[in-house]
Amino acid sequence: MELVAKVFVGLVVVTHLYFLVLEMFLWKTPFGRKTFNTTPEFAEESASLAANQGLYNGFLAAGLVFALIAGGAVTFPVTLFFLSCVIVAGLYGAATVSPRILVIQALPAGIAMALTLAA
Repeated sequence: MELVAKVFVGLVVVTHLYFLVLEMFLWKTPFGRKTFNTTPEFAEESASLAANQGLYNGFLAAGLVFALIAGGAVTFPVTLFFLSCVIVAGLYGAATVSPRILVIQALPAGIAMALTLAA
């Protein structure tokens, strides 16, 4: 069960690294605009905001990577803390931007948290 939990935490890490790349580097590209359904004008105007958001997603991923490799007594509480942050961010995003964020961001983190608690 512990391995399955770590795999799901790893999935959340990969997802947030993907968000980082999309928001920091691909925001103004056709792929980024299609992903977020934005116009070239909006993408240009909001690029710095998106990059900031991408950086925060990177910090969430970094915290979860730390939790996976730290070992010892720190692993469990740090994993739960960063998964909680991801869930809260996903809930807020779903309420303010798109319900789709609930499935893409909050649900995988919720599953990872449930598995971590069960392990």
